[in-house]
Amino acid sequence: MTRTPTDVAGTVAEVFRGVFDQLAEWREPIRSLLGAGTDVRAQTLDTVVADLVIPRLEEPDPMLVGAGFIADGEIVRGGGVHFAWWLGPLDDNPVLGSTTEPTRLDLSTRGYTEYLRDFRALEWYRIPATTRHAHVTGPYVDHLCTCDYILTLTMPVHDRDEERMVGVIGADVAVRRLEQALLAAFLQVDEPLALVNEHGRVVLSTEPALRVGQLAGPGSTSVAVDGTRFAVRLGAASTGSSSKI
Repeated sequence: MTRTPTDVAGTVAEVFRGVFDQLAEWREPIRSLLGAGTDVRAQTLDTVVADLVIPRLEEPDPMLVGAGFIADGEIVRGGGVHFAWWLGPLDDNPVLGSTTEPTRLDLSTRGYTEYLRDFRALEWYRIPATTRHAHVTGPYVDHLCTCDYILTLTMPVHDRDEERMVGVIGADVAVRRLEQALLAAFLQVDEPLALVNEHGRVVLSTEPALRVGQLAGPGSTSVAVDGTRFAVRLGAASTGSSSKI
């Protein structure tokens, strides 16, 4: 069966929508906890977040490779940015080796964490904070955890009055897992097709010369992916180097 770029863009949107729907579901119990009007103990927040995200990370062939909540520095008792974040099972990871169950992200054991000091300036936090909408960051190489290309989907969490942002709820999707979910649909289009972010960076492509992270040309047709700043491009060609951010 032959499909059009518009059909494929719809399929991509469905995948992202599924993750965003999950984030919205997780957001409510976190908002309720943090909207109680008192400082929250880190352990209490961690328990709530773990109960929400770990079951998704334990699914067979999970879509998510990591998930959790990043709290604003003034929310959790003791101050400072607080990562309530878990990683799913990993195969031959350069940082963690092979793991068979979800593990807590422990920033104290990681290198390459200096950039997190100004976390509010990072795209996955800054865009939801300024737009009050969900956002997809990437593709980029996750040097902190997976050492692989990922997309980070984040959604702002506000207090009960919808005035103060208390953090972001988020999930990481490995590009290779996204390709597994979408490649069949992309191959049903007769011409080479690429999924790109708002800057033209390739997420996945059926054009052999286009690799993840490379800049793609405008192509002959570009169809926006609903709910994101991504697009599906027909006939795009490489115009630049890969992104290793």
